[in-house]
This record gives sequence, structure tokens and C-alpha cells, in this order.
Amino acid sequence: MEAIKRESINQHQQNSLYNIVWRWHFYAGIIFAPFLIILSITGSIYLFKPQIEQVLYKDYYEVTANGDKVPASEQLNTVKKQYPDALITKYRPGENSTRSSEVTISMNNETYTVFMNPYTGESIGKLNNKDRIMDKIEEIHGELMAGTIGDRIVELAACWAVVLIVTGLYLWFPKKNFKISGILIPRLHKGKKILTRDLHAVPAFWLTAGMLFLIMTGLPWSGFWGTNFQQIATNTGKGYPPSIWVGSAPTSKIQTKDIAEVPWAAETLGVPTSKVQGFVPLSIDDVVMIADREGIHPSYTVFIPSTKDGVYTLSAFPPKAQDEATMHIDQYSGAVLADYRYENYGVIGKIVALGITLHKGWQFGLLNQLASLMICLGIIFVVCSGFYLWLKRKPNKAIGAPKAPSMWKQKNFLILMAVLAILFPLVGLSLIVVGLMDWLIIRRIPRVRKLMNE
Repeated sequence: MEAIKRESINQHQQNSLYNIVWRWHFYAGIIFAPFLIILSITGSIYLFKPQIEQVLYKDYYEVTANGDKVPASEQLNTVKKQYPDALITKYRPGENSTRSSEVTISMNNETYTVFMNPYTGESIGKLNNKDRIMDKIEEIHGELMAGTIGDRIVELAACWAVVLIVTGLYLWFPKKNFKISGILIPRLHKGKKILTRDLHAVPAFWLTAGMLFLIMTGLPWSGFWGTNFQQIATNTGKGYPPSIWVGSAPTSKIQTKDIAEVPWAAETLGVPTSKVQGFVPLSIDDVVMIADREGIHPSYTVFIPSTKDGVYTLSAFPPKAQDEATMHIDQYSGAVLADYRYENYGVIGKIVALGITLHKGWQFGLLNQLASLMICLGIIFVVCSGFYLWLKRKPNKAIGAPKAPSMWKQKNFLILMAVLAILFPLVGLSLIVVGLMDWLIIRRIPRVRKLMNE
């Protein structure tokens, strides 16, 4: 009798934990499903940025190779003559012989890209950067076009997606004997109700690794988690290796991300200063020559200094992480003050750099794009099937949240949530808010409790 009683108690505890996990999985799904769909759709589109922009801006991008290229300085002079009131901020020579060069200018509080034919030195056309369609897609994907608030919402949705995955795996995991049907493949002949459940749970299981990969490789870009993770990664590695500096590392508090768009691993790299030697800075032609001499990937961009003691900053965002580069050059002497490459990154920097290029679909070309696309489409399917599953089981005039005892009585669940809260602080904050709402409002106000189907 005692053994039967203990078994009954254990079974009751397991059922209670299952219902609590199900309840939180339900909450997270209802609240964050719309954001996951937005992220998946925009991510699917952004994966094919190179192909899409090649079609959209073909007339700007493509040139016919014909003889020697015109020096970069002449191209910049042409832009100055065309736009005398503009400030030239960047120059991009183009990564192959049929690609136009680009000159970025700032004018009337707007930023434009002037496309140049490097063989004739003539302007092909001008494009307002805010009108770039893929930049809009990226802005929606990264911050919902809502600035810092949007960035935090996206980060929160991504972190809660991890909670959805963890709780979903618990709900999916077979509690008794392992069977392939209903676990690894949907049960097609067990009725519509079971099939609907399986079409949500089974694909979600197969997508778990891919979903976690996209989430974790996307989080380093986030404003809160990403910034803190970057600081920890930099501090853990005790700063940047001495081998990247010519002379002592700079004591300036200005970080490279403040003056240029550079690879993730180089964003907090200190910016050195140029030793002012007269008033004639280095020619852009000399900077291009230095880049070629140092073997920087031809996709690099030159960020032009805006102050007398500023530096030329070269940044390469190539398809493969192993070709990334960030370089600071003295604008007077042409001395390479810092040269930071993939081989200089610490372990975390290399992992993140590789993860980012995989996340964008760059590292392995079309195969990478298609694999990531399948994950994004899979996420959309899982979210929609979960929504449909909820609609089918939802009672009239009630939300239909799974009934469950108080989570405060389940130590294992609290430990799990505490771990997730430590790993993802915004999740921890939202857990406190949702937990208080559940305890103080949902469970204590009869009308609200009825609506939630308690």
C-alpha cells in the first residue's frame, strides 16, 4: 500500500509539473508568436539580400570592365564637383572587376550612396540610403522599426523562443515507452485531433537545433543581451592581443563601432589617433594601395576620418568569417596602427563571427541560404499549427489556458526558470511581471479567472 501511495504522489507531482510547463508554454506562444512570425518572414527575405539587391540595383551595381581603373581620388573629386556641399564619409572600391565603386556622402541630413564607374570615373547614379529596401527589412527584423524599444521587444521574443523550445521539448518528451509514431513522425490515422497535435509537436522537435542556432547567433546583435555578452567576451579575453597593434594600444575611450561599421569582434576595439604631421592627409589612392598590399578582402570599405587626429578605418564584411578584417591607418604617415583579423579573435569571437555569417546565409553560399530558409519556414509552420491547435481546443468565452497549480510549489520548474532568467535577464524580468500577474490578478479575480478557463 505504501508503495502504491508513493507512486500515486509521484504521478500527481509529474502531472502538476506537466500542466505548469504546458501553461507557460501556452502563455509564451500566445504572446510572442506574432513576433516570431515577423522575424521568420523578414529573416527569410534578408537571407537573399545579395540576389535581391543585384536585381533591384543592377543598373547601379554592374559595370563593363574596360582597361585600367580610374584612381579612387579622381572618383572622389568627381563626386565633390557634383555635390559641393556634401561630406564624403566612405569609399568602397568594389569586390570584383564588374562591380561599381561606391562613395557615401552626407548631405542635408541625409545619407546617399553615389555609384561610380571605376573605368570611366563617371557617376552611374545616386541612391538615398533610407530608401534601400533590404535595409528596411533589416530594420524590421532587428528592431521592428521602433528603435531601442523595438530592439528590446525583438530580444525578448528571441529569448522567450528559447523558453518555448525548452518547455516544448519537455511536453514532447515521451513519458512512457518510446514510440516513433507521435514522437518522430506524425500519427496520420489516429484522428484529426491527434494529427493536429502531432503536426505541431513533431516538426517543432526536428527544428529544435536549427531554431536554437538562429536564436543564439542572432542575439549577439541585440542591444541589451548582445552588449553585455560582448563586454564579457572582451573582458574574459583580457582585451585585444598585442599583435594587432603597432606600438602601444590606444587609451582612447572611443570604440571602433562609434566611427565605423565593423565585424562584431572588432566593435569595442579602441580607436588609435593619427600623429598630426602638417595639414595634408594621405591620399585615398595610398589607402587603397595599403589595403591591397595587406591582403584585405576586396569587399572592404574605407571610412574617411572626420577630424585632424582621426584615422582611416578599413572594414571588410566578406561572405566567409575567416576573411573578416578591421584596420586603422594613420591618415598622415600611412602607418598601419591596428590590424585585426579572424586569426586574432579569441575563441568566443571566432564562434560568434562564424555564427553571424551562417545566420546571414553567407558562409556556404546558396546551400546555407536554403538551409536557413527551411528553418524559417518551419518556424512559421510550427507557430501557425500551434495557433490552430489552440483555436481547436479553446472553449467559448475563455482563453483556454491549461489548468495548473501554482508554480511556486514546483522546485524543479522554479530552478529551470531561474537558470533561463540568469542566462537571459529580460526573460527574468518578464517572468517576474507575468508571475505576479498570474498570482495577483488571474488567480484572484473570478471574472479574469473564468476568462482564462481556470
